[in-house]
Amino acid sequence: MIIRTEYLESLIRFKEKELIKVVTGIRRCGKSTLFEQYQDYLKSSGVEDNQIISLNLEDFDFDFIETAKDLHTYIKERVVKDKMNYIFIDEVQRIPEFQKAVDSLFIKKNCDVYITGSNAFLLSSELATLLSGRYIEIKMLPLSYKEYCSAFDNETNLQKLYLNYTTNSSFPYAIKLTNNKDRKMYLEGIIDSILIKDIITRGKFPDIDMLKSVLRFSFDNIGNLASHNKIANTMTSNGRKITVNTVESYLTAITNSFIFYETKRYDIKGKQYLKTGSKYYAADIGLRYAMLGTKKADDGHILENVVYLELLRRGYEVFIGKVKEAEVDFIAITDKGTEYYQVAYTVQDENTLKRELASLDEISDHNSKYLLTMDLTPYTSHNGIKQINVLDWLLNRD
Repeated sequence: MIIRTEYLESLIRFKEKELIKVVTGIRRCGKSTLFEQYQDYLKSSGVEDNQIISLNLEDFDFDFIETAKDLHTYIKERVVKDKMNYIFIDEVQRIPEFQKAVDSLFIKKNCDVYITGSNAFLLSSELATLLSGRYIEIKMLPLSYKEYCSAFDNETNLQKLYLNYTTNSSFPYAIKLTNNKDRKMYLEGIIDSILIKDIITRGKFPDIDMLKSVLRFSFDNIGNLASHNKIANTMTSNGRKITVNTVESYLTAITNSFIFYETKRYDIKGKQYLKTGSKYYAADIGLRYAMLGTKKADDGHILENVVYLELLRRGYEVFIGKVKEAEVDFIAITDKGTEYYQVAYTVQDENTLKRELASLDEISDHNSKYLLTMDLTPYTSHNGIKQINVLDWLLNRD
């Protein structure tokens, strides 16, 4: 079992703090396993078994819990008086008005509450409305490249591991599936589960085939600037007539289910957010191959996707940068400052190197600038722009 150290440390840091701990992320990214790892930590710290109340609302064993009152009653009957109780509720969004039960448990002095959800709607409306200011969100993703490598101690070829990481999937359980056919079936199952449980059922979308078409389009255009109009026009010209409003609804549902993340544009010179054009990056590249088969992908855009997710893991708010007519792949912002990233699979060709550096050179401020590539070259500085091997960067070796 891969220990999800960064997420685990976050839970430990907020232990018994007067906040509801909400772990969100795409299905099968490891949220339930994270709870198990944290419960092991609690037990090793002296917490007794009866102080831990844990239930997964998608487990048929808990099918009798249908309402918020059922949920509250079940947990309340098991709370140990005069001791701290650690309450874990997986996939809480299954219960209508769950927030009422969660709020009631939260206000009890001897209840430390942890919940998971597989849809951003959990926080955008339901939970946020009642519990505003009383929760923290831990955004969970499938395995990072560094975590993935930790599962293959005997393999030292980092580029081979990267290829496997992007083609075989970064979902934790996928590592155990060594047969390509079995892995593809597993990933297809994840997609179907998300479409049915998190999108079709919740959004009441009538046309699952059209939804799959939008999803395929998104996987086929990772890293490309996209607008709702462009997607609708392209799909219509390809024989799948769809309106702009329908595209918008489907993309919102897709991003809410954490299959994709939308990244908006920011004008660096004008210091303003741009309303037009976004890019969409997938939570797992293996899902792309599961939906599109072995269709060749742009290696540079796939690498962009990996870097984008890693920036999210490291706590950055990420935007696509526009500077004059040029584009900067990523503006990464934290409370510590701003960094700029350009990502290219290779810059061995001199013209390619000049092109990738040009947009960063257009930025006049003094924030750090990075060029990340797969090239096996020593650390290089181009007029203050740091060129780093991306695999070293992903492994925190920069």
